[in-house]
Amino acid sequence: MPSRSPAEELDVDGVAVRMSNPDKIYFPELGENGGRKRDLVGYYRDIALQGAIMTAVHDRPTFLQRFPDGVDGDEIYQKHIAKKRPEHVQSTRIVFPSGRTGDAIKPTIPADIVWGANLGTVTFHTWPTVDPDNDHPDQLRIDLDPQPGTDFDDVRRVAIEGLKPLLEDMGYTGFPKTSGGRGIHVFVPIEPKWDFIATRRAVIALARELERRDPDAVTTSWWKEERGERIFIDFNQNARDRTMASPYSARRSHNARVSTPVTWDELADVNPDDCTIATVPDLVARRGDPMSDIAAHRRGIEPLLEMVQRDDANGLGDMPYPPSYPKMPGEPPRVQPSKKVAAHWDEKGNRVED
Repeated sequence: MPSRSPAEELDVDGVAVRMSNPDKIYFPELGENGGRKRDLVGYYRDIALQGAIMTAVHDRPTFLQRFPDGVDGDEIYQKHIAKKRPEHVQSTRIVFPSGRTGDAIKPTIPADIVWGANLGTVTFHTWPTVDPDNDHPDQLRIDLDPQPGTDFDDVRRVAIEGLKPLLEDMGYTGFPKTSGGRGIHVFVPIEPKWDFIATRRAVIALARELERRDPDAVTTSWWKEERGERIFIDFNQNARDRTMASPYSARRSHNARVSTPVTWDELADVNPDDCTIATVPDLVARRGDPMSDIAAHRRGIEPLLEMVQRDDANGLGDMPYPPSYPKMPGEPPRVQPSKKVAAHWDEKGNRVED
């Protein structure tokens, strides 16, 4: 077993943060050439002091996706704040779909991010809410998820040629970022006046309109067997307790890719493999953070709720929730289309055997 390297103390805007075992390899394919724990922690220190990731996570419930033994090791997905933590690390109360409550980390200063990185956090996952009101999202999150047979160029085309003009037609401003994988995320700032049920339905309506405009390229089907070689708009990323990798979060990848905010012009040419913990701080230093004023572009979701009403009137109601969620009012049965042959469903959505 490799010997542990001595711990170091980092100054993070006047707050001392301990970095343990800094030479431990976190990204094996990079090894000592950019893949050590000190490289990851150093990245988060730089991007936090630049302010970019702080804009993205400040006062938001945040979950930690940790890989204490590197990205090839076991994962810890931490939703609850640890009892043993520095005084500067604060918490915020959240309510899970089950109705249970918990306390999540609420980053407020750069040292919080560096402390989390020292725990082996590769990715910070945030709620679309801001403390203390964690019941009313201030963002719609559009997850463009490529299905087998499609690639990043397909996602890029749907985002630029489909989603961007649709949002603009409705008066919304979308803020795109690479997912850090093969997809694209677009955050749409909204006024925090509606609950998760309403905002999720708003995204479903938006996704359905995108699908109507380009049915050969876009799908809203929750069931994989129906998606085909199209881009899936994962509307359930807007359900309560669902999170996305925050802007400027690193991802579990061979080259330490980063989920990177880009302008719409940059999206036309960006290569996700070029956005890594080694390159993104220089990018931000050179041209700033495209999401720096995202909160200034909030608007109401009334136009989208009108679309919801039209869809309902045309027989297009709610869509299935993830299987771990309680049954929701108005939700259709959670059963794959191919499994409906041998059963039918009563008016309450319960399975009745033939």
